[in-house]
Amino acid sequence: MGDMVSHMKTTLNIDDTVMRRLRVEVARRDTTMSALVEAGLRRILDESPESAADDPSSLPSWKMGPEFVDVSDREALARAMGDE
Repeated sequence: MGDMVSHMKTTLNIDDTVMRRLRVEVARRDTTMSALVEAGLRRILDESPESAADDPSSLPSWKMGPEFVDVSDREALARAMGDE
């Protein structure tokens, strides 16, 4: 008897820019979105936790602009949040 493979249908919210890039890559590779997304997830999940933890560049980062308030200043933080 062969290995039984099961699949789960799910819904994901994916950024429009990422989705456009995914569609282009799917066409370029002549595959399906499901196959490409699953391959990417397997690649990430198969990485050893030690190597991922040692490489902070693999973590997502965001450029959020300048700080508007010093979060260590409780009064300034409360004013910025409109709590006063």
